Amino acid sequence: MDIILGIRVADSTIIATSKAATRGISVLKANDDKTRVLNTHNLIAFTGEAGDTVHFAEYVQANIQLHTMREGHELSPTACTNFIRSELATSIRSRKPYQVNCLVAGFDTKTSKPSLTWIDYLGTKTELPYGAHGYAAFYCTSLLDKHYKEGLTVEEGLKLMDMCLKELELRMPIDFKGVYLKVVDKDGVKAIGGEDPSDLPPAEASSAPAVQASA
Repeated sequence: MDIILGIRVADSTIIATSKAATRGISVLKANDDKTRVLNTHNLIAFTGEAGDTVHFAEYVQANIQLHTMREGHELSPTACTNFIRSELATSIRSRKPYQVNCLVAGFDTKTSKPSLTWIDYLGTKTELPYGAHGYAAFYCTSLLDKHYKEGLTVEEGLKLMDMCLKELELRMPIDFKGVYLKVVDKDGVKAIGGEDPSDLPPAEASSAPAVQASA
């Protein structure tokens, strides 16, 4: 039931993730953040098997941050996605592979270009102007095909994202509890419409505001 959406615009990448953590028809949590900050200019959004998702995301987050501490410089978006793809490709050949699909939003400070990379649990990786995993891929891909164009501004990208969320509300029979919106640009990763729950202590995170999908 998870929803993750990504749109690359002219100077940044926008990521939206559903707030609901579900199991079957039950909502277990209404403020679940399905993203992790890998470094200053890279963000991973994930969906998949419960347990695998957070474990894998925090594993790659820790290793990428360890590289920064050891080498004194941050990995580029391409290096981050190559590492993630390699770990998933290795995992799929093990006895207990990770069942994780992800979108990686990044901004390359050397080329001043944003990026959005789609990776699935088999280790397939491709860079796209927009992408989705979960139910969002079923309902929003055709809409993005029709309305996306190169060189969108952040405001235009957010309007397109809102169109996708309205479509999901119309088509899906479940309440995904709104979304968290995050943007990765030259200044780093920032949340839109409220505080980032991953930056708050547990007691505060439960009451952090977030962007709601329009009714």
